[in-house]
Amino acid sequence: MKKDRPYVICHMIPSVDGKIVMRDWKLPRAADADYDTTAASFKADAWMVGRISMEPYAGGRRPAGTRAAAAVQKGDFVAPHRARTFAIALDPEGRLVFGSGDIDGEHVIAVVTGMAPKSHLAYLRSKGVSYIIGGPKKINLPLVLRKLRRLFGVKKLLLEGGGTTNGGMLEAGLIDELSILVTPVADGRVGVQTTFDAGRSKASVTGLRLLSHRTRPFGLVWLRYKVLRKTGR
Repeated sequence: MKKDRPYVICHMIPSVDGKIVMRDWKLPRAADADYDTTAASFKADAWMVGRISMEPYAGGRRPAGTRAAAAVQKGDFVAPHRARTFAIALDPEGRLVFGSGDIDGEHVIAVVTGMAPKSHLAYLRSKGVSYIIGGPKKINLPLVLRKLRRLFGVKKLLLEGGGTTNGGMLEAGLIDELSILVTPVADGRVGVQTTFDAGRSKASVTGLRLLSHRTRPFGLVWLRYKVLRKTGR
């Protein structure tokens, strides 16, 4: 287990060709539920997704007259909470509008940059949402993981997409384990998000060692891999 950052498990449910946009697959609802069952088996302290993946969970509407932006102090903000688990969103520009600081009993943490307006930070405070400043203009992923460990005690983190978020973590060498539930679907569409969308860098080419393979209901196959570290990382 890492001492200065959480142990990161990327947990996804892709098609056999790696696509992750499921809306046209017509899977049984119980198959999707098996994703949650396998995720829960890791007993992680937190789960993290990108802005687009978090939008369905946010569910808020920004009202007029939130706390004055001038009153917002610089730096990270840890809202009062009693939660032991956390829902984390990477939202560099501060676009997500949360209805509260709680998602199904898990405390919400927004990861923003210095590009997020102070008025948005004031809104997050008013809703009891914690936030981390991940960098001045771009999210520094190693810094974010260190802050999650130091400020919130996160030791084990489930990384659950989207493809750009997963790809950035892979490229940075921050994924320790890969857990995928392969669905019995072939999705040949061009331009659809994949498990890892990291760009053209060779740093994203990463070796894996198989840890286990299990068949699951509805034709799913659960594969777990250890991510092999590259020299110099």
